[in-house]
Amino acid sequence: MSQVLEYSEKVMDHFTNPRNVGEIEDAAGVGTVGNAKCGDIMRMYLDIEDNVVKDAKFKTFGCGAAVATSSMATELVIGKTVEEALKVTNKAVMEALDGLPPVKVHCSLLAEEAIHAALWDYAEKNGIKIEGLKPPVTDIEETEEFYEMEK
Repeated sequence: MSQVLEYSEKVMDHFTNPRNVGEIEDAAGVGTVGNAKCGDIMRMYLDIEDNVVKDAKFKTFGCGAAVATSSMATELVIGKTVEEALKVTNKAVMEALDGLPPVKVHCSLLAEEAIHAALWDYAEKNGIKIEGLKPPVTDIEETEEFYEMEK
């Protein structure tokens, strides 16, 4: 039995006209995360100068919601300090997109984890510690939040 999902205009816009698609050569930080359950894979590239995200790009293999959340996540982190970018949550991504169907909430978690993974890579490359940043999760199915959101 298939189910028809209702997407907001913003989700549809970011899916059909995604912002910041591509990669950044010599990126300050690159993070790749996936979801084994649905097969989505998201790679986020960050260009960081003077502790500010100057540019962000993404490459996502996945459904429309995964593309839309990747696109919105890049929009939300550009211009922010590293610490502010770390605070961009899946809830912030969903709110900026005017919501997601419950079965697609995991896509916003993927976007949040991709940001964190790219910031982790940046911190590792530069030998710095970013307060509150935890080691990246490569498969969001492993996170407790994923199970809580899916209930």
